[in-house]
Formats: sequence, structure tokens, C-alpha cells
Amino acid sequence: MLEQPFDAPQTLALLRLGSLLRERDYHFVTPTPLTHQRINQRPDNARAENLRDVFGWSRPFADGTLDEEITQAMRDAQVLQPHALGWISQVRFSSLGNELYVHSRFPTEESDAVFFGPDTYRFVRLLRGYLAHANQPLRRIVDIGCGAGPGAITAAQLRPDAKVTALDINPKALAMTAVNARQAGVGNLHVQSSDLLRDMQGQFDLIIANPPYMLDPQQRTYRHGGGRHGAGLSLAIFDTAMERLAPGGTLLLYTGVAIFAGEDPLLNAIRLSLRDTGWDWDYQEIDPDVFGEDLQKPEYIEAERIACVALRLTYQPNQRQR
Repeated sequence: MLEQPFDAPQTLALLRLGSLLRERDYHFVTPTPLTHQRINQRPDNARAENLRDVFGWSRPFADGTLDEEITQAMRDAQVLQPHALGWISQVRFSSLGNELYVHSRFPTEESDAVFFGPDTYRFVRLLRGYLAHANQPLRRIVDIGCGAGPGAITAAQLRPDAKVTALDINPKALAMTAVNARQAGVGNLHVQSSDLLRDMQGQFDLIIANPPYMLDPQQRTYRHGGGRHGAGLSLAIFDTAMERLAPGGTLLLYTGVAIFAGEDPLLNAIRLSLRDTGWDWDYQEIDPDVFGEDLQKPEYIEAERIACVALRLTYQPNQRQR
């Protein structure tokens, strides 16, 4: 188990920064990277004028833009970075429901960047919808590839009696999840470094995942899905869940897939794996067309669209497995 040093000055300062933003009624809904870029390129948006500009739009700011209490918290948290136009924050804060989530600044160019965006909102909406109607006991819940932790934190809030574990291979993601969980007042969530479920023991009543699904030439952890067209990690999570779900347990997978000539290769692979198993499952498109700008890239030259999809897979122990 990865123990987060909650008493470390840098961590406490980041928590303090989040609390100060709450006190000032800060709110920001994070858009797609392309929208973010377009808005920041407008002539009047070169430099930040307020909290949303600094911590939402990731714009540089001059001395005196922020009050000293905020600026000191940024210094103590080591997220205040010099910029040609003054200063810039190394982190962003996004609103989701009643919570604020700290994550990486825009643009997310670093290999260990922690992403938060429209997919996050869709994923949490899907999770909330599932948990609102889930009747089976949920004792062990795990979030594979937790990122900033919205899935794991939402599950912990809605199932306070469950043991929730947030997993990621990115240390920065685990650290931010720990901060966000503390900020949300969640006490039944633990963070742990693990590649899929390789460092975890036993079975799980609910496995949730919102993995990266794009092909990224830089192979950044938060974006690169691997495989032929970005579905490699999604399929690996699906295969892992087939082995590690408890009887009656469920995998809730939110991901994306490139569509070719009307065919969904991820759905085809899942159908093939589940053939004759008798497991209960459904698969749906959440959004038929996202990241259209990537269709101009060589790796997607034959794709007609990229869709966001959701898989719900429930282990039926009385049915024949593959």
C-alpha cells in the first residue's frame, strides 16, 4: 500500500490551496484540449485576470493578480513557476459536482501528466448511474488507472461501507488522488501503485476504469492506449476483469474506440471473448464523435470517427466461462 505523507508541507499546502479556492467560490468545468487551446488563443486571453484564468485556463499572470494568501499557498505547494509574462500555475483545479480536483496544467505535455476533461465527466456520470441502481453488496471496489481519482472518490462517497482502492502506474496520479480524496473528506479510499491488478490480491465486486484510448506518438501515460488503434489497454482491463471479478461482480469500463467502415473493433473483440460464456453484459456508445482533429493523423487515416463507449460486464457464476 502506498502511504501518502499527508503531513508533508507540500501536500498540506496543496490542500490549503484547494480550500482557499473553495472559500472564494471557485468553479471551473474543464473542456477538451482543442477548445482550451482555441479559447486561450483569443487576443484578450494572453494573460490571467482572475482565479479561473490561473487555475482553470492555465494562463500566465502578473504580480498582484492573486491575493497573497493564494500566492503563498502556491509557493508552499511548489506549484508556482516563473513565466515570460510573470508566473504560471503547474496545476489546475476542476469542478465536478461539489468537489474540486487538482490535476496537471494545460497543455498536458509531460509524460506523467494527470488528465481531467470531458471524458471524466462522462465517466463519473456513467458510474453514478450504475451505482444508483446496483443492488448487490459492494465490499471491494477498485479503480484501474485512477488518474486524478474522480471515479474512485465518487465510488467511495456513494458506497461508504466499501473498501475502495485507486490504482495507477503514475506516481503523480496517485499523489493527486490522495490529495483529492483528502479534500473530499473520503476515508474509505486507499491508493496503490499497480499495473492493472498485478499487485492486488483476491477478487472484486466492482472494477471501474476510464483508460486512455488514443494512439499517442509520445506514449504519454494519460493518453496512450496502445494496441493497433488505441484499444490495447481497454482490452487488457477487460481480460483482467474476466479473471478477477467476484461472483456477481461487475466491470464498468468507459473508453473510446476508432470506428472503421462502420465496424467497432473493440466490440467485435469483446463479443468474441464472451461468446458462449453466458455472462450478462451490455455495450453502448456514449458519444459517437470525439477527438475529430485526430482523424487527420497518420495512425487514424482509415478511421471514420472515434467514439466514446461503455461496457457493463457482470460475472454470472452459474454460467459456463470461456
